[in-house]
Amino acid sequence: MAALAAAGAAAQVQTGAAGAGLQAAQLAVIINDNEPNSVEIGEYYRQARDIPAKNVVHVRIPNRPRKLDLIQFEKLKEQIESQLGPEIQAVVMVWTAPYAVGCNSITSAFTLGYDAEQCQKPCGPGKPSAYYNARSSRPLSDFGMRLSMLLPIDTVAQAKALIGRGTASGFRMPTASAYYLNTSEPARNSRAQFFPHAGTVPQRKLTIKNIKADYIEGERDIMVYQTGMARVDKLDTLNFLPGALADHLTSVGGDLHAEAQMSSLRWLEAGATASYGTVTEPCNYWQKFPNPSVLLQHYLSGATAIEAYWRSVAWPAQGVFIGEPLAAPYRR
Repeated sequence: MAALAAAGAAAQVQTGAAGAGLQAAQLAVIINDNEPNSVEIGEYYRQARDIPAKNVVHVRIPNRPRKLDLIQFEKLKEQIESQLGPEIQAVVMVWTAPYAVGCNSITSAFTLGYDAEQCQKPCGPGKPSAYYNARSSRPLSDFGMRLSMLLPIDTVAQAKALIGRGTASGFRMPTASAYYLNTSEPARNSRAQFFPHAGTVPQRKLTIKNIKADYIEGERDIMVYQTGMARVDKLDTLNFLPGALADHLTSVGGDLHAEAQMSSLRWLEAGATASYGTVTEPCNYWQKFPNPSVLLQHYLSGATAIEAYWRSVAWPAQGVFIGEPLAAPYRR
């Protein structure tokens, strides 16, 4: 744990040369043929990102369950993996649900394998991810991991808008701000120790802002918004720039269709391009949530949203990654 903490603390924002990063040809699109929105959006996304048709995998998951049991998941994973070539480094699952496998998220179960021990003690420590704070753009080749992300499709219009923001993120580097909020909910501020220092990153036209507040209101230049609250107010007053990342540290933000706390879907509906949340109660280990400094460092270095988010979570078993995976506003 000490090594992980040191790695996070050391990751104050630097902007080295951007690596090649994940390419469209290395991404597989997984479509649920039992869901019309998945079929429509899957093909729409493939064309928007010019992903080869051979990278599309069709599966059948009836009834949009929120959670799969282990047997259901293993059959699904085997069906997907059997159709992927060695060039595929990541997958995007074009659906909102299912998003959990037991106490694991479906993205972590797919990428890392199902973690039964975590489900015996959901509030205990997690298994470290070998991809945490890594710089590899070939996770399968280097770590035996295919990254995964959900592209939510509750409505066709929202899914197309999300894809549009992701593709637009590659066309220009906007003047932007990254907002980090230390809130009035102390238990949800466990990662505040890793907030990047306030200041500017001139070569990326980014201003970093550390704020003691429960929400921001009316801001129009958001590239990153990270906070700790069960529910985040005033999202409807904000403007997120193409490629924006946003998440909140809380117990079950990744329980996407539940109402006990704010779903991570609300970030995407407000205009963010990618987000993260835990599907079951993880307790407030910072390692189970995106490390702010690590996330920003990799994103500013040119990583895609899926790479930056996966690199930022040390113990990801319970966390689901959602959004447009290829967004990369700082790739040049």
